[in-house]
This record gives sequence, C-alpha cells and structure tokens, in this order.
Amino acid sequence: MVQKRKELQNQYLSRNSKFDYLPDTDRYLSSVNQPKYKFNVIGSGNIGQEHMRVTLMEGRATIHGIYDPNPNSVKQAKKLFSTLAPNSPLVVYESLEAACHDPEVDGLMICTPNYTHIEIVKEAVKSSKHILLEKPMATTIQDAYEINQIAKNYKPVFQIGLQYRYKAIYIETIHEALERKALGDIKTISIMEHRIPFLDKVKQWNKFSKYSGGTLVEKCCHYFDLMNLLAQAKPVQVYASGSTAVNFTEFEYNGEKSDIIDNAFVIVTYENGIRASFNLNMFSPMFYEEIVICGNKGRLKASENEDFLSSERPRNQLEIMRGEGKPSKVSNPCYPSYIERSGHSGATYYEHIYFIDNIEGKQTNTATVEEGFWSVVVGAAAEQSIKTGQSVTINDVLKENGVLV
Repeated sequence: MVQKRKELQNQYLSRNSKFDYLPDTDRYLSSVNQPKYKFNVIGSGNIGQEHMRVTLMEGRATIHGIYDPNPNSVKQAKKLFSTLAPNSPLVVYESLEAACHDPEVDGLMICTPNYTHIEIVKEAVKSSKHILLEKPMATTIQDAYEINQIAKNYKPVFQIGLQYRYKAIYIETIHEALERKALGDIKTISIMEHRIPFLDKVKQWNKFSKYSGGTLVEKCCHYFDLMNLLAQAKPVQVYASGSTAVNFTEFEYNGEKSDIIDNAFVIVTYENGIRASFNLNMFSPMFYEEIVICGNKGRLKASENEDFLSSERPRNQLEIMRGEGKPSKVSNPCYPSYIERSGHSGATYYEHIYFIDNIEGKQTNTATVEEGFWSVVVGAAAEQSIKTGQSVTINDVLKENGVLV
C-alpha cells in the first residue's frame, strides 16, 4: 500500500512545473521515470492527439512517431508534441507501412476514420506489434468479424478503444452491479446520452453512414459495450426507432447529403432474459449521460453531466437504493481533476494504464476484440431496425452477413 501511494505521488508531482527548478539528482518524490515503450500514432487528428497527450502523461511509454495523410493534422500534432515533450524528437512517417514496421516501436495506436480500420489492421498485424484500435473497430458486421478472426491468432496485445467502461461512474457501476452484486440479479438496464451534435472532422466523414457505420455504430458502440458487459450475455433481438430531426438536415459535402440520425430509442433483449434500452439525443444543449440498473434487490442510478451552467452541482453522481434490505448510499465517483481533464473524463488515461498493463502480462478488464465485435453487432442491428421499421433478430443479421458464431 505504501509503495502504491508513493508511486501515485510521484506521478502527480513529476508533472508539476513548480518543481522544474530541481536538478535530476535532487528529485525523489518528483522524479520522472524513463519510458519503457515506444508507440506510433496512426491518425493524428483529435483523438490521436488525445492518445499522444495521455501516453506522455501516463509515463511508461512515449510517442515515437505519427502517420497521417492530412498535413494539417500532422502540423497540429507536431505542435502539441513540442509542448508536451519539448526535448524529444518526433518521427513523421511518409507511409502507413513505414509507421507500422519501424523496429524502434513497440505498439501502434490506430486512430483513423472508422472506414479505414479494416485495411490498416491488415497491415498493422504484419508488424507483430501491440495494437490499440479505436472504436468502433469497424463500420460493418462483416469487417468487424474479419478483424475478430484476425485477432484470435494474434499473440501481441490487441485492445479495442471502448474506454467508457473506465469512466469513474461506470467503474463504480460495474463494481456495484457485477462484483459486489449490490442489486442482486440484474433484470433491466437503461442508458441515456444527451449531447451536442457530431463535431467537424476531416472531409466530414462522420456525417455519412458509409464512412462512420451510422450514428448507432460510430458513437453508441460505447454504450452497447457497457450493456453487453453488464448483461453478461449475448444479445438476441434489437428494435430501434430513430430519425434525423434537427442536425445536418440540409448538410451536404461534395454534393452528397448527410444521412446520419440524431436521435434514437433502442431496445435490446439478451439471451438470459435481461432487457436493456438506450436513449440518444444529439441536439441537446449539454452533455448528459445516465445509467439505471434494476435488480431483484435494488436499483442503481449513475450520471455524468457537463451543462455549462454557472450554478455548481456535482459532475458525477451515483446512488444505490436497496429499501429496507440493506444500506443505500449516494456518492460522487471521480478521478483527480488533472486526470479527468486529459480526455473523456479520465477514461482514456486509464485505458492507457491498462494497455501497458496488458503488454506487461497483468490481468485487466480492457475491451477484447470479441467484445468490440458485439458492440458493433448491436449498433448495426439497431441501424437496420430503424431503416426497416422491424425488430431484428441477431442470429438472422449475423447469417445475412455470413457470420457464424
């Protein structure tokens, strides 16, 4: 316990610029450990830069180089790196192959647009390097299944970037529901996300389903991953209703009209009888996430908000109500503020901790490639249900895509 506390202090103090006046020989609590691993970032846009920032913040690895065909992304990433590691060189690769196969590098972080993942993975696995593939792992069930098959025989770490399971509210939710079993047997799961519209991307690829997989794959695979994890079972049926009500109704890019939805209700039935629902709204004036789980012995509600209001209230809240049976409680799960500010409420930081832990052979609960596959399956089935207006049976949609599981 003392050793862990010392290490935590060391990480916090070593980032504090007020101690920069100290020579290295006089640093103890504020000493900086030398990184053991080198990573390349493939795709250096917004999320790629978040991975760069968090890699250097976590400290056990460094960023060796980047590859991105967009010059502006490269320029911005170089500027960021110069502020984060001013005395370190950054390699800018001219090709994907060069970035994947540099012998100096231990791991690859793939942060490119969704539709490019399948071809990049095919090249990346030739390197036998550790891989962190951003969500969603693919835009279609067929491509996700192909990546899943590739990963089955891949001996290095192959981790999917479904990092919402590491947010403070979900870490505590998983602990209470699955480990502590505070709710008894789970019967229903309900998740809500209300947020602002999709942000701008290079060539606006996230406004078109053929590039993103559709809103319920691109954005909501995080929540379907959480549903699947909490249900501890395979989905068997999906029904969804959704539309384009407000966002991008007039948006065109290169003469092509946007086709993504901005709101939806999704119902998922699992093979063990658990029923789950998802409520999405992407024209909300704030960010709000909520999960409600009911079991035969209690109810859990957890939420996270960023509402831009001047009045103060807790950003995160979790409540467990268990009536007269056992104690109930209300809490505010959170990480240190500097970690929460690093990206996705601190979830990306812990994703990196676990990525390196996986490399070092430690046991973690990071999202496997198979779990990434099932998160795409639910999202793609929901998109299909909206298009057809019919309930979708998972076995049928898998057969239609030539998938046997």
